[in-house]
Amino acid sequence: MPVRPCLAQNQRALTHTQDTMSLQQDIERIYDADPASVDRARALQFFNEFLFFLDHGEIRAAENVDGTWKVHHWVKKGILLGFRLGAIEDYSINARFRYFDKSTFPLKKVGPDDGMRIVPGGSSIRSGAYLARGVVCMPPMYINVGAYVDEGTMIDSHALVGSCAQVGKRVHLSAGSQLGGVLEPVGAMPVIVEDDVLIGGNCGIYEGTIVRKKAVIGAGVILTGATAVYDVVHHQIYRRFRERPLVIPEHAVVVPGSRPLMDDWARTEHLSISTPVIIKYRDERTDAATALEDALR
Repeated sequence: MPVRPCLAQNQRALTHTQDTMSLQQDIERIYDADPASVDRARALQFFNEFLFFLDHGEIRAAENVDGTWKVHHWVKKGILLGFRLGAIEDYSINARFRYFDKSTFPLKKVGPDDGMRIVPGGSSIRSGAYLARGVVCMPPMYINVGAYVDEGTMIDSHALVGSCAQVGKRVHLSAGSQLGGVLEPVGAMPVIVEDDVLIGGNCGIYEGTIVRKKAVIGAGVILTGATAVYDVVHHQIYRRFRERPLVIPEHAVVVPGSRPLMDDWARTEHLSISTPVIIKYRDERTDAATALEDALR
């Protein structure tokens, strides 16, 4: 079971770049080694230290550096290493409530002093996920390892924050919505939702999509690496290109739309394909709910 590392013993605190690099080197060295040659007990010590800092938000799978999101490949390697090192453990409460998972990833330990609300009713947060003060979790919802959820965000019922997803401040992830998890390949951008975004019910955001600040994603919108998003305000089309992810611009209001299929038979049958459409942009005086309501009228 992961425990907080004794910093007095290992003399490592992530307050200096060289200390972060030291932990990174340990993780990458063990990750790249032949599993048969690894000292498992020693490897678990490094992993538990890594998990502690990941759990407290001191290291992240991705972070914004001067406006550009950078993936920390070694953090993903550390998470994958945990799955490799862990053994299946019985966490069952009783004979009727059975629960088995990797020993390296138990549920996150939280308490009242952490400053978040977890309303009763079947929610789970895996260790290695960071939740800042003021986060509200409505049941049932799930937050996976490597996720980072910042201050004042609401995770509503039946919502998922997938592995390594990065969620900003004051985001509302509405009921039934999913932020996909991205662990492999280790270089892939995770799903990123910046500050003050409203994500409507039953949305799906996957494959490293970035939703910029104060955007509004209307109910039922699906965004993936293959999605083309049509901006009727600026007459532009946004899509993923090679290593560049799909990016939804700041303040954009995205709603479900459609476009006709041009095949002769499809036109005869009046077929169309669903397409997210940027119908308008919020201004600084319009809150997210009002912007979405106006767009749908």
